[in-house]
Amino acid sequence: MYWSKIFLTFSLFIFLTSANAQQNSNISGVVSDSSGVIVGASALLKGKKIGATTDANGYFQINNVKPGNYTLLLSYVGFKTIGKEITIKEGQSLQLDFRLQPNQNDLDLIDIKGRTVANELKQSAFTVNAIDLKTFQNTSADLNQILNRSTGVKVRETGGMGSDFNFTLNGLSGRQIRFFIDGIPMESFGNSFGLNNIPVNLAERIEVYKGVVPVELGADALGGAVNIITNQSAAKFLDASISYGSFNTTRAALSGKYTDQKTGLYFNVNAYHNYSDNDYLMRSNPKYDAAIKVVENGELVERDVRRFHSAYRSTAGQFGIGIANKSWADKLELNVLYSDMYKEIQTGATQNKVIGEVTNNEKFFMPSLKYKKTNFLTKGLTATVFASTSIQRSHVPDTANFVYSWSGQGRPEPISGELYGVKSIYHYRNTASLARANFSYQLDENNSFNANYNYSYFSRKATEDLGIVKNNTFDEPNTIGKQVAGLAYQNSAFNNRLTTSVFGKFYGLNALVRNAVFSQNQTYIKTNAETTNSYFGYGVASRFRVTDDFGIKASYEHAYRLQEGEELFGNGIDVTSNINLKPENSDNINFGAFYNFQVNDKHRFAVEANYFFRNAKDFIYFVPSGGVYSVYNNLAGARISGAELEFKYSYADLLNFSTNATYQDASSRQRYEPNTTIIDMTYGDRVPNQPWLYANANLEIGKNDVWAKGNRLQLSLSSQFVNWFYLNWESRGSIESKNKIPTQFSHNAALSYTMLNGKYNVALEVNNFTNELLYDNFRLQKPGRTVFMKLRYFIK
Repeated sequence: MYWSKIFLTFSLFIFLTSANAQQNSNISGVVSDSSGVIVGASALLKGKKIGATTDANGYFQINNVKPGNYTLLLSYVGFKTIGKEITIKEGQSLQLDFRLQPNQNDLDLIDIKGRTVANELKQSAFTVNAIDLKTFQNTSADLNQILNRSTGVKVRETGGMGSDFNFTLNGLSGRQIRFFIDGIPMESFGNSFGLNNIPVNLAERIEVYKGVVPVELGADALGGAVNIITNQSAAKFLDASISYGSFNTTRAALSGKYTDQKTGLYFNVNAYHNYSDNDYLMRSNPKYDAAIKVVENGELVERDVRRFHSAYRSTAGQFGIGIANKSWADKLELNVLYSDMYKEIQTGATQNKVIGEVTNNEKFFMPSLKYKKTNFLTKGLTATVFASTSIQRSHVPDTANFVYSWSGQGRPEPISGELYGVKSIYHYRNTASLARANFSYQLDENNSFNANYNYSYFSRKATEDLGIVKNNTFDEPNTIGKQVAGLAYQNSAFNNRLTTSVFGKFYGLNALVRNAVFSQNQTYIKTNAETTNSYFGYGVASRFRVTDDFGIKASYEHAYRLQEGEELFGNGIDVTSNINLKPENSDNINFGAFYNFQVNDKHRFAVEANYFFRNAKDFIYFVPSGGVYSVYNNLAGARISGAELEFKYSYADLLNFSTNATYQDASSRQRYEPNTTIIDMTYGDRVPNQPWLYANANLEIGKNDVWAKGNRLQLSLSSQFVNWFYLNWESRGSIESKNKIPTQFSHNAALSYTMLNGKYNVALEVNNFTNELLYDNFRLQKPGRTVFMKLRYFIK
């Protein structure tokens, strides 16, 4: 029924636009250079007062073109103007892509002031990292590894490929950060389609919004949002790659698109396959209380061992068919996504807990529909609509009859399982639906509006095969419905030197939660509880360009993060439900400045500095079991302040260097012990188990036309530093008794060779080449030195 309503809604959209469509033709395309798409390039019909400028994706469209012969002019400051003779017929949609070449006599005008999408975003009113992924396309990295080099970001992984991770952005982390693919929430895509397994070749750039999130993303993001932009600009391209390396690790990726220029019909595909044994060496490290001991010849001895139950596999394919550049639609696209994951679980919360048999198996299926139309019903109004429905099935058997050690051997233990102290075979069935609409209206050159509405519905049901778990609250569905709506107004003044965006957001939640209570007659009584709540957020973001090279900006948002299913529902075993859980909220403030300049036509510099402040309340945190059951509850919150600095330098096309550093101070605002008037001794303490000082450095040295014209040889080096931090509160216990996560300093290197202007590529890379002992988390060792080789074929 839900999907039929969505279909009818789309049909109505298409009918309305078709009814207003004219038989006039249109011209569209993408304008780029060797670095990527160009924002603000001009496309004009010579001798006519008709044209367009390229948007954030380098895309332009000239509508209502009468049949005839024309000269299409493409131009941008610092580049050679292109003139192309075209003939357009009645009703034709002509799509042409252009690649501009630098004007050697005007190179001093080609600077780093907004020529690419990434630079344009970084100089917007929002505090945002814009990461162009083209320089990483020949590496074996996943998106997590790229993001971990970015300013203000720290990704903490528990192991190798496919391991659990925690994403921290300016002091807020985990579910407090929202993730998107092309503006679509990633929680709709399943666990096997995540940052820790999406290959870098499937994306064009990444946008990281810090603290203050634009309305068009439609998110209940407390601390920020990450938006992954996939390859969409080219009408025809193919990108295929495969890499192989340490621990029998394989990554294969395929991304492509084909467009029929006459009909506007196109097909696209994004697919990948990842596999790793993850059998890296676990090194005994008694210095940080991480000694590994096994029994040999009846004696307990300390030694290094290999992981034996840590394999990971994920496969995903997204296939789409659509039609573009019609009078009734810029784009109408149907997509189908399927993914499959197999994951062996090796450890518990630390490596002291060894698991030898538990696995997680998941299958995911999602059809979706996208629609976009500029000048929708009226000039200046752009409509973008998306709808999807999905089903995710996961299977977690926990039936071991042994307790395992790092020797790979187990001693008999026939009663309890490995995860929860009770054997179980759980089958989870999650269904989700998503509908979102975004309308942007360009009132005039300096004023625009944006309205966004996002509705999501999630249902979880589970069965347990053995019948041992009597308190399974998922025998009937638990459900959550969320609404996020936003309205924004943006103004540009003083010849675009001052831009200001003012916005408001509405958050709504409705949840049905089942609870199991142990009764006096030794049985569980299951009841239903329902909660409905709504909240309002608001914010403002502004940027002032003092000169062409220097600008300042500030932003503020009162943001909410609504409760998730696991937090409200529990897990049906040893984590109970909590219908009284409140959403998190935070007042987020950013101040920043940027300065870009050139010494001459070869030396380019960019400096950016930001200060951030977060006053977060009603933190949702996990309360471990003091007896039988654990639960999620609210904490008063934390106050976070900090600063980050980024510096970039490039010399022609030979050298690129960048470095960044982040410092943050997150302190507890929990004045009293929970449910008491007793002063909490940790009030004012730095929040534990969270990095507070970290830095990155990257260096690329390359030369064009090595051994043949159109070829490039490049060496890339990177380093990452994370200062040590305490596991627990500073005020609890003596310094000698405190556990801490040690300082990390790791280095990576990659050598790549590109042939025929990027058509053929080969790369060799070594991560952690000094073989450092690395811990993102307490007593959870990461892999040591790894070596990979990658082959890539790309044609456009």
